[in-house]
Amino acid sequence: MTNTVLLNQLIDESGLQRRKIAKTLDISRESLWQKTNNKHEFKASEIQALCDLLKINSLRTKERVFFAK
Repeated sequence: MTNTVLLNQLIDESGLQRRKIAKTLDISRESLWQKTNNKHEFKASEIQALCDLLKINSLRTKERVFFAK
């Protein structure tokens, strides 16, 4: 399960528009919304792309964001 609070905080801090993030992930803005609100899960490729975009390099941070309990 994604830690939606932390993910949305990192997105906001990055200054990137969600439209650009969705385009980079090759998904719709609606799909991004669903994934950032735990309605659907991120694919592994989407997680990697988000980490690259948001400059998440730490394995611990990746785990906290994308594999929360």
